[in-house]
Amino acid sequence: MSKLDKLIEDALSEQDKEIMRETRELGWFALGASQFTGKLGWVSWVLMITQTALFLLAVWTGWQFFTATDVLLALKWGLPAATLMIVATILKTSLMPQMQADRIMRELKRVELMIAHRNL
Repeated sequence: MSKLDKLIEDALSEQDKEIMRETRELGWFALGASQFTGKLGWVSWVLMITQTALFLLAVWTGWQFFTATDVLLALKWGLPAATLMIVATILKTSLMPQMQADRIMRELKRVELMIAHRNL
């Protein structure tokens, strides 16, 4: 916590402190875990299950690639392995924009609550 954050927290009333606790910034893992809850949590579950299946399939085809003795056989297994790994990575990183949007919405909620409390 920075010195500025400490000064702001000291200046707040008890109700304001409660608002700050309810809308506090989440860490990386807590923010990631929060993607699996709420009304769109099922989308995250589908993406992660699909991503895991693609990753495991990529590992299996990659293993076949490394054990291949013929060039044509290596191509047969290597190209799908690379493609599956790329698609699995893209699916995993597709959750990042949603995590950023959740961070922004959380901060907006904090500001809205503070403004509403000041107007009362």
